[in-house]
Amino acid sequence: MKEQLLHTPDGVRDIYNGECKKKLILQDKLHQVLLKYGYQDIQTPTFEFFNIFSSQIGTTPSRDLYKFFDKEGNTLVLRPDFTPSIARSAAKYYMDEQMPVKLCYIGNTFTNSNSYQGRLKEITQSGAELIGDGSTAADAEILAMVVDSLKTAGLSEFQISIGHAQFFGGLVKAAGLQEEEEAELRSLISNKNFFGVEEFVDTMDLEENLRKLFYMLGNFDLKIEEIKEAKKYANAYPDILEAIVKLEELDEFLKVYGIDKYISYELGIISNYHYYTGIIFYAYTFGTGEPIVKGGRYDKLLEYFGKAAPSIGFAIVVDQLMSALSRQKIEIAVPNDSQLIVYEAEKFKEAVAKATQLRKDGQKVEMLMKDPSRTKEDYNSYACKNQIKNVIWFQ
Repeated sequence: MKEQLLHTPDGVRDIYNGECKKKLILQDKLHQVLLKYGYQDIQTPTFEFFNIFSSQIGTTPSRDLYKFFDKEGNTLVLRPDFTPSIARSAAKYYMDEQMPVKLCYIGNTFTNSNSYQGRLKEITQSGAELIGDGSTAADAEILAMVVDSLKTAGLSEFQISIGHAQFFGGLVKAAGLQEEEEAELRSLISNKNFFGVEEFVDTMDLEENLRKLFYMLGNFDLKIEEIKEAKKYANAYPDILEAIVKLEELDEFLKVYGIDKYISYELGIISNYHYYTGIIFYAYTFGTGEPIVKGGRYDKLLEYFGKAAPSIGFAIVVDQLMSALSRQKIEIAVPNDSQLIVYEAEKFKEAVAKATQLRKDGQKVEMLMKDPSRTKEDYNSYACKNQIKNVIWFQ
């Protein structure tokens, strides 16, 4: 029992000392980027009613939610995903707003999944949601913010893979796949089993152009020229053609932002969040096999809460980003701007006066009464370890 008191449950961890300082600095950097683009802060509750994340909305499966009950017997859940919470808030507080609403946030999400072995079940996300703008320009702005955020964090090498929910949905519709067949295909794509995808496609009786479009699901690094080439196969399939045209149009906007070099296209991208209706994207970098950014367009989600508003957003997974920066040996600079006052007991009054004055001047000051058993070197070492720039003595 005593040993258990010192440990955290599986999937969560303590963050302390230098790592905690660096994480807070990184979070602030990311936050400042979002503010520069005109996004306004919002905070939603850590737990919500169960139906905010129900299967009807298409968010996290019920088995992966942390569920509990309040005194009235209502089922509550720790939020696994920010987007439905912000959609609910936007519908409540901006119901009559006709202009776009730009919101940003930072906080933790919670996913109780057995498949997350070795992964954190509590993670920190920093993200933004652009509500009420269904334009390709809005898609491009969101992606520009992702690039700006990752560069501000210190990354220079990363890639954003972009797909479109309507491409996969159009294929399923055109091929007349049953629910079980769609689920099997989703599983193959999610597991990056592209040979399995080809075998699956080969078992179907498909028109040749449709077959060629299905084969594109297995290519995870398409260039825009290949996307344009696919249009000639999609003329008979309006949903698929629209998705391709949207991606082609998006590429032109991204060139204006000068960020197209960070972009690749992957028509096989699907998400566990079924509320996506347009582009879906993930950002990757060296040092982590998991995406550091996840996002997409969800034009129908707010309708569930009573407001018709096309929307798009993204979330930076701060923990994965921290891990990637560490493995790439990219340092997060911690300011060395605090002072330490070490004082003898009889000098307490003078030490407090000095500390008070320094704090009024905006400086960070830590105070320690000198322990007779410790040397000056002990305190200098303590200051160095805690990135304190100066030691002031009262003795």
